[in-house]
Amino acid sequence: MPKRFITPLALLAAALLLSLFAGFGTSRPRPDWQWLDLAGEGGLALLAAAWTVLVLHSRPDGTVTRLLGGGLAALALASWADVLDEFWPLPDTVPLLAWAESALACSAVLLLTLGLVLWRQEQAVLNEHMHKRERLFRDHRALDRHTQLADAGYLRREIEAEAARGPQHPCGVLLLDLCGQAALQHEHGRAEAARRLEAVGHQLLLNLRQRDLLCRYAGERLVVLMPDTPLAETQRRAAHLVRMVQAMQFHSRNDQLLPSTLRWACARAEPGAQALLSALNREVEDRAGAEQPLRHA
Repeated sequence: MPKRFITPLALLAAALLLSLFAGFGTSRPRPDWQWLDLAGEGGLALLAAAWTVLVLHSRPDGTVTRLLGGGLAALALASWADVLDEFWPLPDTVPLLAWAESALACSAVLLLTLGLVLWRQEQAVLNEHMHKRERLFRDHRALDRHTQLADAGYLRREIEAEAARGPQHPCGVLLLDLCGQAALQHEHGRAEAARRLEAVGHQLLLNLRQRDLLCRYAGERLVVLMPDTPLAETQRRAAHLVRMVQAMQFHSRNDQLLPSTLRWACARAEPGAQALLSALNREVEDRAGAEQPLRHA
């Protein structure tokens, strides 16, 4: 069942349960209402309904979305039946309706279990895809919305973590500066400049090792973290990455071929991530007019 049908069907089922309980149940006097039960069961029904809406509106349609959304909707309906039973207890002459609560609860548990199993498999695939964008810690707030790469704050934390491993585990830090972004933005607009930066990021990701990390440092500058990589190897890999990006064919929306030239500088990760990044940043800025890629001495 497509996910767009889950919410309307759940609302229809909730209305049907209300009419059935009100029609076949016996109205319970107000002094006999169990307020604690009403608060607990009603609160669970509202929360499960809210979870259903969140899942259905935050994920694309698919098997996992349908199972999780359907399971949460069934959980909300089971709790809703509990609430209705507090107002209109059912007589023993209506056994099928009395079993509705149990049937809905069992369906909810089954659907959620299947959904979570498939969600775990889905996450394994997504983790593999995101490994070069995030390493040991996931925080969506640290992702840059234009490039979908981790930001400078996340990068600094990773540099400090690598530096803390000691000199026996050298880690290379490569700063890449994409030339001509200001001119491109002036001539073609901000969206086109952002599109080229995103394309460069994808090209770099394709050429990074699985253990490497790519982040957006600031503006048109990207940083690659290369764990367990001596400085000489970092320089060699930096030259390879620059060649791959500069060989990339990037066409503007008006089909104009735009070059993608990089300047770069690299160093070994050490304590004081901000000072290290500032030094690399200054090195690139001091040679901003140079046409050839930089090499860190």
